Amino acid sequence: MPPIGPICVIYNPAAGRGMARKLVHSIRKEMDVELDLRPTHHRGHAVELAHAAAVDGFPVIAAAGGDGTVHEVANGILHADRPEAVFSIWPIGSANDYAFALGIKPWWRAKQPPPADVRTVDVGRVEGGGKSEFFVNCLGVGFNGGVTLESRNISWLRGMPLYGLATLKALWRHFGQPAIRARFDELAREAPTLALSVNLGPREGSFPVTPNAKLDDGLFDCIQAGPLTRWQALKLLPRMAAGTLPADNPNLWMGRCRQVAIESPAPARVHVDGEFFCHPDDGIREFKIELLPGKLCVLAGKD
Repeated sequence: MPPIGPICVIYNPAAGRGMARKLVHSIRKEMDVELDLRPTHHRGHAVELAHAAAVDGFPVIAAAGGDGTVHEVANGILHADRPEAVFSIWPIGSANDYAFALGIKPWWRAKQPPPADVRTVDVGRVEGGGKSEFFVNCLGVGFNGGVTLESRNISWLRGMPLYGLATLKALWRHFGQPAIRARFDELAREAPTLALSVNLGPREGSFPVTPNAKLDDGLFDCIQAGPLTRWQALKLLPRMAAGTLPADNPNLWMGRCRQVAIESPAPARVHVDGEFFCHPDDGIREFKIELLPGKLCVLAGKD
């Protein structure tokens, strides 16, 4: 059975176009569990709030917002190194990719969360340029980061339409293919690379890029794309949206691993769970990614 409160709810007041603030206060009136509501005020604030909540001993710490809030709250819990703390997701964002991976759906009309199970899931960690960060759903290198960048400038769409339009914009503005050296466990590859995904969950930016990925199988699911022309990349979009990227396409490499080491001839743009780990201006060319099995305790929907 899921642990009973109190629950620390960390929420982004701007999430869901301002819906998050109204929802969390409305839900508090209906739920029979004590809720401690803590709004974020700036980027990175949720990391601080979650770390403090974990240190204070809250049995459940919830992220009410999108994947950015999820990413920050997860990092705060993980940095506190308190494995018994349970992470809960209240999905109020544009993509809600991690909630999808956990089988969590919006439950606001019912006023009470649906039945859920406590389980442990894997976590990723990326290191480079003298810094380190955890991620819980996905990591993208190159074009993936360009899509994330473009999505920040589109405020009138949500979900797959948002990231579909951002992808089209990125095709014209962020279409580079440096010859990246990558090592996936013991397999070394060097190839012109438009995009590289290292994922724990099935979706990245609403697209089921790695549809067979599981959060608790001890493996990353990876896709390295390139060399591709813009037209070839555009033709793959419907397959990516359907989660049916062709395994026999010579310009797509798919594999599974526990560790990835990357060397790029040019400074890279990398996103983690839709938040930026680095931009080209940061000058980071080399980074390592490792999987930490069963590192995080979460509330997940029942099958």
